[in-house]
Amino acid sequence: MLNPLKTSELKDFLDTKVELYNNPKFIESDPIQIPHLFHKKEDIEIAGFLTATIAWGNRKSIINNGKKLVELMDHAPHEFILNHDENDLIPLQGFVHRTFNGHDCIQFIKSLKNIYTKHDGLENVFSSHAEAHSLQKTISEFKSIFFEMDHLARTEKHISDPLKNSAAKRINMFLRWMVRNDYAGVDFGIWKTLNASQLSCPLDVHSGNVARKLGLLKRKQNDAKAVLELDTALRDLDSTDPVKYDFALFGLGVFEGF
Repeated sequence: MLNPLKTSELKDFLDTKVELYNNPKFIESDPIQIPHLFHKKEDIEIAGFLTATIAWGNRKSIINNGKKLVELMDHAPHEFILNHDENDLIPLQGFVHRTFNGHDCIQFIKSLKNIYTKHDGLENVFSSHAEAHSLQKTISEFKSIFFEMDHLARTEKHISDPLKNSAAKRINMFLRWMVRNDYAGVDFGIWKTLNASQLSCPLDVHSGNVARKLGLLKRKQNDAKAVLELDTALRDLDSTDPVKYDFALFGLGVFEGF
């Protein structure tokens, strides 16, 4: 638990930063702009999932490659996932974002088809295995289902597993996008079977460093144990919407050099 006086002052400070960064202007420089190209639920979640998967490294490169993925799916992700044939996958062979290559990309397309045809879509898989207080075990279950079909072992590294002590930053970010309704037009809130209170902060270098400077996090490694520690602190500040503070931590680190 945080010191009561410190909690009050810290909450006021961070709430101000949430208001500053949790607005439509944030979209302009963030990978979340890729799923914002769409209006259909399935298109949003598929574009969001694939964009979040490659969301590491240079932000401009992430956005450019997210747009490229959308182009490779003919700007209709859900229809492409369901109806592609082997010839449609040939152009994806040349896709590369850091260590995520064409083989990985094609595997993700095939696994997503399996998710939508055999498991009733992404939201259903996550909500079917959700716990009341956390989605971290759910992420591990999702990974097992995602790779239940034949696949290259190398591709598994592109979905992290919190039960193996990963912070799972990218998939926690994706879940924030889908579940949290911020009424500001940034996060989508299109998954109604899950609640913002179950979400975990997408912990990365920037948010982790700021959280430590603010006394929200003591653990030095950015791993699953650090995520749990940060979750606990953020739930003290707002139990219903703890990950809204991701905007504050990220903004302070990236835009303000806090």
